[in-house]
Amino acid sequence: MGLTPFHLAIQVRDIDEARAFYGGKMGLPEGRSASEWIDFDLFGHQLVTHLNPALGKNGNIAAINNGVDGHGVPVPHFGVVLSLADWEALAERARGFVDEFIIEPYIRFKGEPGEQATMFFQDPSGNALEFKAFRDIQAQLFAK
Repeated sequence: MGLTPFHLAIQVRDIDEARAFYGGKMGLPEGRSASEWIDFDLFGHQLVTHLNPALGKNGNIAAINNGVDGHGVPVPHFGVVLSLADWEALAERARGFVDEFIIEPYIRFKGEPGEQATMFFQDPSGNALEFKAFRDIQAQLFAK
């Protein structure tokens, strides 16, 4: 079976802030929306931001960090595996709107079966995003 689009719903502290970040800064096309949620096209996948008023205007999603390749990887996090060309374009664009990367764009596991380009950053609500790429997605995505 081929890959099909996933659907992910996340909580945000402010709908307008989410629209400005995902739609404006990241350039994701907006789909349906209401006063408390927005659908975004995340590289062919459905990302839905839902307002959580309990977070407050300055609240952030709680996370922990696990060590991977010498970096503190935030958990939870989400993102998409991209082609290397798309990842490079996103990394370049992200340098223009990300004030502080959790993990700067770099190549992880160099010379190993799972070698990958990766970067981590947060949305304004503290949701951690990872975007990664492999030279050969089919051969390397689950390589041991």
